[in-house]
Amino acid sequence: MGQILPEIRFEIALPTTWNRRFMMTGNGGFAGDSLDSPQRLLLRSIAMKRGFAAAVTNTGHDNRDERLATFAVNRQKLLDYAFRSLHVTADAGKKITGAYYGVEPAKSYFVGCSTGGRQALMISQRYPDDFDGIVAGAPVLNFSGTMSSYACTAQALAAAPVPYSKLTTLAERIYSLCDDKDGLKDGLIDDPRRCNFQPARDLPRCDAGGDKPSCFTLAEIGTLEKIYGDLKSQGKRVFPGWPVSAEIAGADGRSGWDGWIVRETPEKTTSYNFGESFFRYMAFPRKEQGMDLRAFDIDKDTPKLEWIHRILDATDPNLAAFRDRKGKMLMYFGWADPALNAQMGVDYYESVVKELGPQTTDFFRLFMQPGVFHCGGGVGPGNFEPLLEVVNWAEQGKAPDRIVASRILNGKTVRTRPLCAYPQVARYKGSGSIDEAENFRCAAP
Repeated sequence: MGQILPEIRFEIALPTTWNRRFMMTGNGGFAGDSLDSPQRLLLRSIAMKRGFAAAVTNTGHDNRDERLATFAVNRQKLLDYAFRSLHVTADAGKKITGAYYGVEPAKSYFVGCSTGGRQALMISQRYPDDFDGIVAGAPVLNFSGTMSSYACTAQALAAAPVPYSKLTTLAERIYSLCDDKDGLKDGLIDDPRRCNFQPARDLPRCDAGGDKPSCFTLAEIGTLEKIYGDLKSQGKRVFPGWPVSAEIAGADGRSGWDGWIVRETPEKTTSYNFGESFFRYMAFPRKEQGMDLRAFDIDKDTPKLEWIHRILDATDPNLAAFRDRKGKMLMYFGWADPALNAQMGVDYYESVVKELGPQTTDFFRLFMQPGVFHCGGGVGPGNFEPLLEVVNWAEQGKAPDRIVASRILNGKTVRTRPLCAYPQVARYKGSGSIDEAENFRCAAP
């Protein structure tokens, strides 16, 4: 373990048998992770068994002492969290690795999901020479937009809550309307954008004074309209509305919305806590006690977020420098992610293609996962090896077109499906089990 001033702590794990590859893994949430947490130890063990020299950082603060975004009132810690810690840890890690083995790493890789996905994109944009291959999973790339969305969702739910007990009815209505839009009724919504779900039209209304779990009041429908609708400021879209499909229950029997968007218990949701901490300590830290989430005004306050957007968001579409140094990047996103808006990932990928042209696929590809929750789970194929795909791409020139992913329940694989390079999607060939990837092909939508 080591420390880079002022408070960036890092660890480099060096295997006995080294494959001459250096790998750095990303963080989650507001980071500050303990380097000896169970999750960190698991990732380190996996990396070392595969022969990687593995690095990790706490990004410059300790979340045991500074919860959520409280660290960000210190401007240096904010910058370290946003991007600086990534570069200095990678630089130190590769130097230490080279000194230990007597030879520099031949290839370097970064892998992260959620905040780690944002870090992955941030590296490709700010430090394009640091890594040869990058995996960006479910990136919170538009961090400020995500927090604005959290705030407006919290305000809508405060005005008219949607009870957890009604999520089963909500999911059933959505899936009955959307499941077969791809030509196959299989319990998955292939692309939520193809589903024209309208709460006011498609949900059962409660009779006056007859509220029950199988119907929705006008106020509840109004809240859902806001959640699924685009977030607009001064008439301009600033963040996409939430895609449908996360409402369904996962393997644990709980809706994907559980904890993130609604709770069955009185505690605040995770999105509320994240949003509140962001506005209080990151966006407006100079205000007395920061900004209360309920006071956020989408029209008045959106322009005030420009400064934090420039520091924290990884939305720059110009990846020319990363492309020119022959870097390769794979991004993936679960369409049923209840924590981060999957459309955000699609919008970013399309912005890069618009900026750099159709040759973008030579170095950057996106894979969407139907039915998959945040960084895995859900009812879709959430298990695959993105790092292996990027290693083969960076070292052997094998660009991934089709990746077989699986859904695993109780240690058993119950379904496999191909993930296709966006914009292609998996299409059933017309015969054979719908639970086997070999019976699907990648095709234009």
